[in-house]
Amino acid sequence: MVSKPIFFLLLLAVALAVFQTRSLANAEDTESSSSARKPLVKIVKGKKLCDKGWECKGWSEYCCNHTISDFFDTYQFENLFSKRNSPVAHAVGFWDYRSFINAAAEYQPLGFGTAGDKLQGMKEVAAFLGHVGSKTSCGYGVATGGPLAWGLCYNKEMSPDKLYCDEYYKLTFPCTPGVSYHGRGALPVYWNYNYGQTGEALKVDLLSHPEYLENNATLAFQAAIWRWMTPPKKHVPSAHDVFVGKWKPTKNDTAAKRTPGFGATINVLHGDQMCNSGFDNDEMNNIVSHYLYYLDLMGVGREEAGPHETLSCADQEPFSSSSSSAPPSSGSSS
Repeated sequence: MVSKPIFFLLLLAVALAVFQTRSLANAEDTESSSSARKPLVKIVKGKKLCDKGWECKGWSEYCCNHTISDFFDTYQFENLFSKRNSPVAHAVGFWDYRSFINAAAEYQPLGFGTAGDKLQGMKEVAAFLGHVGSKTSCGYGVATGGPLAWGLCYNKEMSPDKLYCDEYYKLTFPCTPGVSYHGRGALPVYWNYNYGQTGEALKVDLLSHPEYLENNATLAFQAAIWRWMTPPKKHVPSAHDVFVGKWKPTKNDTAAKRTPGFGATINVLHGDQMCNSGFDNDEMNNIVSHYLYYLDLMGVGREEAGPHETLSCADQEPFSSSSSSAPPSSGSSS
């Protein structure tokens, strides 16, 4: 039997070890946040470029701005997706803040969440996650916490009714025998050609192993952010560009009532399914509702969302209807 003095000494040793571990962790956190506040800076051809370490690495003008973790913290992620780990959810324990931040780190040097001031960054994160929340929600009208609290409830389509293999692309993106290319990820990827394109961009063999998107949350977020940042086809802008103001509408765009803003992101990602069908399109309105809800929860406020007419694509002609032919968007299930 251990004597009382020795027992108390053991307790003291354990307490001291825990204290030292926490102190070291806090020191690392402080060092990390300090490095985020003080980027490395150099001037190249008159342009200021910065490197903020792991979260915004690679000498970019965007890394001189606020990075996402400067204004979007774990508790905010938890607020936005408060019901994702409820017992009735379908991806319990899969999605988390760290996976999102690690995925975003690949694209912050390209302007994701860093293309302007802090407010602009917060709005873009809310916009992107608004799409994600809507597409992965299992919320409904009488759901606990309201229908908008159930984003990231899924990480895959639960009952696919086909393999989503298009043999037209058998030379470029051949289907792997027995593999199903149903929806997976944060912005669900469908069809073999979309898995092939996404895999090429991320340097992961998603054509052979589409299940990677339901097994790795960071990869699932990376695939979604890549889609947000990448033009879906020739002569069509990216969702990122139409949201942050990098896209300048042509005369044809203006005639088609396509204007920069959140509504145009819906057009880029889902135009042929949701746009130019009036204000009664439930899918479109659900995405808008998630965006406004997230703006409120992040402390930005929905009043910063912009004019009502730019929030949706109700009157916008789809980009795809006036562009060269290309595969439908990754989210298409038709």
